[in-house]
Parts: sequence; structure tokens; C-alpha cells
Amino acid sequence: MRVSFEHHPHPHVAERKKSGPPKSTDEHVGFNGRVALILTTVVGTMWCAYAFAVLALVVLPQAVHGGTLTLVQWVSQTFIQLVMLSVIMVGQNIIGRAADKRADLTYRDAEATFHEAEQIQQHLKAQDDAMNALLDKVEKLEAQLANA
Repeated sequence: MRVSFEHHPHPHVAERKKSGPPKSTDEHVGFNGRVALILTTVVGTMWCAYAFAVLALVVLPQAVHGGTLTLVQWVSQTFIQLVMLSVIMVGQNIIGRAADKRADLTYRDAEATFHEAEQIQQHLKAQDDAMNALLDKVEKLEAQLANA
């Protein structure tokens, strides 16, 4: 009687070791993707939000002279849309970077878990080898006793 177990690692483990964790910056493909990335990077800054605020404030005097309706339209259609667009994009960029950091940490945790599992497999293999050596000795002793 022998203990026999052969570990077959999942194919995903080898693929995972090659690729690393996915990042949001890996997703930009082609000319349109590069243009969108550049525009998003430029518009998604607080400096752009400040520039849009100044641009919106240039027409504020006309909105004030136009009455309540014009002022409400200026606030909702001009100021909020222009300025908040950039502010929201800045927030999304921060959230995206935080998500990339979390994904990287999760990847490292999985990497450590896989390493620990490999160590356990090696330990179990050593135990199987030791048990097989003992079983071989027991079988030899039984054979000797049977012959005696």
C-alpha cells in the first residue's frame, strides 16, 4: 500500500504569474482611446475646473441682468455643468487610483496565498514520501514475519 498523490496546478496560476494585476491604464487602445485619455486627463484636473469657473463667471453679469430665469439657467447650464464636470472627473480619477491600489493589494494577497498553498503541497509531498518509506518498511517486516 502506497500513498500516491500528484499535484496538478490550475493553468490560471501560470498565466497569473505572467500578467500581473490589471490596471485602468491598460485599457486604452488605438487612436480614439489615446485622444480620450488625453482629454480626460486634461479636463479631469482642478486647474481645468478653475478655468471653467472663470469662463462661466465672464458671462455672469449678463445672466444677472437677464433676470431670474436667465440667472437660474446660467447656474444650472453653464456654471454647474462646466465646473462640476471637471470636479467629478477629479473625484473619479482619485477613486480609480484607489481602486487600482486595492486591486494591486488583492493581487499580492492572492500571490501570497498561492505561495502558501504551494508550500503546503510541498509539505504534503514530503509527508507522503515519509509515509511511503514507513509503509515500505512495514511491508518488508510483514514479509519477513510471514517467511519466518
